[in-house]
Amino acid sequence: MHMLYDSPSYIVVQFDVPVALSPGDAAHAVQADREDVPALQRDGFEIVDKFTRKEIFIEGALAQTFQEGVEALIEQGPDVDDLDAFIAQYANLGQQPVIMH
Repeated sequence: MHMLYDSPSYIVVQFDVPVALSPGDAAHAVQADREDVPALQRDGFEIVDKFTRKEIFIEGALAQTFQEGVEALIEQGPDVDDLDAFIAQYANLGQQPVIMH
């Protein structure tokens, strides 16, 4: 877990979660004489909207699009307002309320 961004409006955290091979995957690797099966990753981003107190976890193609958009924006030297406007596009999809434990 890596906090990537923290503004007055949003928090963005990146998760790199290794996924264990299932028994079927392990058996397939043995049959194929492959011991170097790459570790699977389940990467994603959690975006928290501090004002609405809602969050969303994005993964897969949506997370890839988000990451590419952030990288392209960073190349332009954005300010906080530019980053917040971009993040808002994804944060608006959030429906999960933030609950403090």
